[in-house]
Amino acid sequence: MKEDTILQHPVQVTLEPGNRSLISPIYQSVKFTVDKIENLRNQEMYFYTRISNPTTRELELQLARLQGTEDALAVASGCAALSVPLLSLLKTGDHVLLFVESYAPLRYLVRELLKKYGVESTLCSISNKPEIQKAIRPTTRLMLFESPTNPMTHIADIDFLVSTAKKHSILTLLDNTFAGPLNHKNCGADLYVHSLTKFISGHGDVMGGAVLGSKELLKTIRHDATEVGTTLDPHTSALISRGLKTYSIRRERQVKTALEVAQWLESQPNVSRVWYPGLKSHPGFEQAKRQMKDSGAVIAFDLKNRPLEHFFNSLKLFTLAGSLGSCESLAAPVQAFYARDLTPDQCVTAGISEHSVRLSIGLEATEDLTHDLSQALRG
Repeated sequence: MKEDTILQHPVQVTLEPGNRSLISPIYQSVKFTVDKIENLRNQEMYFYTRISNPTTRELELQLARLQGTEDALAVASGCAALSVPLLSLLKTGDHVLLFVESYAPLRYLVRELLKKYGVESTLCSISNKPEIQKAIRPTTRLMLFESPTNPMTHIADIDFLVSTAKKHSILTLLDNTFAGPLNHKNCGADLYVHSLTKFISGHGDVMGGAVLGSKELLKTIRHDATEVGTTLDPHTSALISRGLKTYSIRRERQVKTALEVAQWLESQPNVSRVWYPGLKSHPGFEQAKRQMKDSGAVIAFDLKNRPLEHFFNSLKLFTLAGSLGSCESLAAPVQAFYARDLTPDQCVTAGISEHSVRLSIGLEATEDLTHDLSQALRG
């Protein structure tokens, strides 16, 4: 064999039976070979990474186990995880029900992008049950909601939403990013969506998303997702799987710190209001206790007697950033980042003001975080 040929066909090492790597290898390959052409019909085999990859499949199966669903589909971002079910399940003439208290890109996907293709929508308040029931049409196909919501941590009555949807044969999709895969198991939602970019990967260095649900629904969505090309890269899948191993201990620490910071914020004279589901003052406190194992690691609050710009420019430990879920604590101005498409009345409904701040709590000591907030609130 000539040297040029040897370079393209290196010796491959395979492990003996009973001998395995403790950590799964990364299958950083676009193409997979089969020994016989008839094996191309074997759907359990891997052939092309855009369609399926063993590294990404391991991540999907682990996510499904954690959330308690039959299957999962990993895609390239949280927004991809939202857009793929919409594109796969909806058609011209369908109606979608979504909420003012929801992720801004989701509102754009439904109200702007899908509108071009004849999909209609109604924007309700997640707390207004009569409005929700009134908005349902014979053509309503999908109900999209979050709990806790981004950015103001409203708590949805999931039992009400799911039961109302089922009465009218409407599919429900729950964006479970803030709550995480250890919350809302068996809540009755047809589909769950997670932004893996945030708390699940946890380190702010990779992007990914996941759609979780029944094998039947995921079969349709998976086929469409591969054709659209939303595939998650296997190396990214491996990094997310690595981050997932420490998810529960990171979550426990972040939730504990978030409650302490939220309680501290309530006592501050330059803070007019604090939104955190673990506080008794939160409108959804009792509902959150019934539905969730914990209260999450995101806090929203309103400044009083303090210009927003001065507050953010004074922060030294909290980092001004648009995302969340990292080991580092992050802060973001709510109205500028998440409410540009909302009217003033809709902002009031969502609880958003020009003084609203969102915090994502990381792994720092509580004392250091409150010290940083204190000097920014004073300064």
